[in-house]
Amino acid sequence: MGSAGVTAAADSAVGEQAPKRAPGPRKKAPEPPEKAAPKQPGKASAKKPESRLAMVRRARRINRELAEVYPYAHPELDFRNPFELLVATVLSAQTTDLRVNQTTPALFAAYPTPEDMAAAVPEELEELIRPTGFFRAKAKSLLGLSQALRDDFGGEVPGRLEDLVKLPGVGRKTANVVLGNAFGVPGITVDTHFGRLVRRWKWTEQVDPEKVEAEICAIFPKSEWTMLSHRVVFHGRRICHALKPACGACPIAPLCPAYGEGETDPEKAKKLLKYEKGGKPGQRLSPPPDYPGLPAQPLGGDPAAS
Repeated sequence: MGSAGVTAAADSAVGEQAPKRAPGPRKKAPEPPEKAAPKQPGKASAKKPESRLAMVRRARRINRELAEVYPYAHPELDFRNPFELLVATVLSAQTTDLRVNQTTPALFAAYPTPEDMAAAVPEELEELIRPTGFFRAKAKSLLGLSQALRDDFGGEVPGRLEDLVKLPGVGRKTANVVLGNAFGVPGITVDTHFGRLVRRWKWTEQVDPEKVEAEICAIFPKSEWTMLSHRVVFHGRRICHALKPACGACPIAPLCPAYGEGETDPEKAKKLLKYEKGGKPGQRLSPPPDYPGLPAQPLGGDPAAS
């Protein structure tokens, strides 16, 4: 092959090669995972489940933050002694603490002691507690526990869980309320609000109240049990509602794995806040001195205010 043939063959070979890319900006390489955009508050990684140690640390941090948000957390039933707290807690089943607080002034005026209530005419007792609902069953429990206090405990409310749960109408939840707030004995109170929040926060998957109580007790020191109960219930009633939590106004949103289940817009979320957080009265007619909100209205008071 002559020189002309070699040149032609070389040109043909060059023509078969891919054309060179024109100079220009290079395509940006994808960011590595550690530099990706930050996750929304509370969204846990789907790839790496949270370890128990991490969950315990997160749970304790939530408790610390709630302590700063609700330094005034307290039992939301009005009472002046262990007997009044025991009766009010029994009445609080299937109704609000507000309705109980509106009902008990007349009740305790008529029956100030276990001996007085034990001797009550059932129909008259029923009529006094009618506003709390299920008044016949509740009257039966109140008569039974008052008679037991009179006959077995010298008219005094016992300060031991094993004695309290023997009283008619008294279970572990009621017993822990009385022990924690009337006797200073630490306890976890698993009511509706407490149970749904600790499941929402992934502290437990249990539904049975006794199993929930056992698992939460294992996470926190005993000294925190009573106040933890109040803080969680306060948060559930004021911000972390069952159907539409106010996520956008929640101070623990970055720690919550359920963030986004409710309203995330801050201005819209503020409109969902209740009680003192929403600028409205609380549930107690006689709240503690450090409560920053308004007292509730008596029965028959202004319904708009309560």
